[in-house]
Amino acid sequence: MDETMKQFQQGLLEVEIEAENLFLARHELVETDRVRNGNREALTALRKRARTTKTSVPSAFESIMRDIDSRPLVKEVCTTCGDHDAREKTWLMFPGTDVFATIPFHAAHTILEKGS
Repeated sequence: MDETMKQFQQGLLEVEIEAENLFLARHELVETDRVRNGNREALTALRKRARTTKTSVPSAFESIMRDIDSRPLVKEVCTTCGDHDAREKTWLMFPGTDVFATIPFHAAHTILEKGS
């Protein structure tokens, strides 16, 4: 083969390698988005189970000021749990595995929020 044909083949090889890298990156982006969407759906289901929304749970300051005489001054309010029993067991499939486990409600939504 002459020199120009070898250069042309080398150029095609480089283009194919870059195209493969592009397809791999696109596939990874789609998979990451699928996992994020699954986490969002799971969090919505947990909020429905706890009958809360992000805005329905008062902030820590609001709850402190409302109950100032009967509660301690420091109170942490979970925006997902709200008044729901955070120790109630719920099923969770751990990300990246096929393992199901019953874990406390608060731990389940905390794991899902970190994965989002």
